[in-house]
Amino acid sequence: MYAIIRDGGRQHRVVEGETIAIDRVDLKPGEQVEFPDVLLYSDDQRVTVGTPTLKDAKVLGEVKGVVSDRKVFAVMYRRRKNSRRKVGHRQDYTEVVIKSIVCPP
Repeated sequence: MYAIIRDGGRQHRVVEGETIAIDRVDLKPGEQVEFPDVLLYSDDQRVTVGTPTLKDAKVLGEVKGVVSDRKVFAVMYRRRKNSRRKVGHRQDYTEVVIKSIVCPP
């Protein structure tokens, strides 16, 4: 059983017990988070596709904590000007453990 949800302009394929990384939200570890935008739900026998989302379907998760992605470097260079600049960036994500997928028939 799995579902495809929409969060922060991205789509995630989720399964119960799986950990996903979403854009950082101001929630403490252990708090509940709900994803109401379920685009697709599939169990063993059938696949249900929303138009664009499924009514009364939601995915519930629990916040695990905030993690940082690897550092990405951007280099700015102007030729013949002796001008160079190196900038680093680390994106923060919130890890969420999927607890249940609720989709009434």
